Amino acid sequence: MDIDLKDNIKGVIRPYKEKDFNRIQDLNKEEGWTNLVENALNTKEAWKNSNVAFVIEIKGKGVVGYLRGFTDTRISLFICELLIDKKYRGLGLGKEFLHYLHNEYPATRIELLANCSSRSFYEGLGFRSFYGFRKSRQE
Repeated sequence: MDIDLKDNIKGVIRPYKEKDFNRIQDLNKEEGWTNLVENALNTKEAWKNSNVAFVIEIKGKGVVGYLRGFTDTRISLFICELLIDKKYRGLGLGKEFLHYLHNEYPATRIELLANCSSRSFYEGLGFRSFYGFRKSRQE
């Protein structure tokens, strides 16, 4: 899907391709998401097994963001990661991703985990906080 962004920048949201993985890992590293970088084989396998997997490309700049998650297509859609390159934040890319998902899966509620620095972004788009739990096998 073609998108028009601020400052006359053109972009496209498209499905993830395996060739995007190295760029995604670069973005993860820049963001400090070391668990995804250090566990590259598991991260790549996670992408293969996700039924919601998209990237945003800026024409002439390549992949500048991504979104990965899961959906049952009827009730729930869970976003595992949504990341935009720091140089391209503020152009509306995250907002475009979320609008795109609502259009692709209109019957679902979108759920995600977010850090405190992105709280105002999600609340500004009408998301509300909810209570949940998390535990890894190692814990």
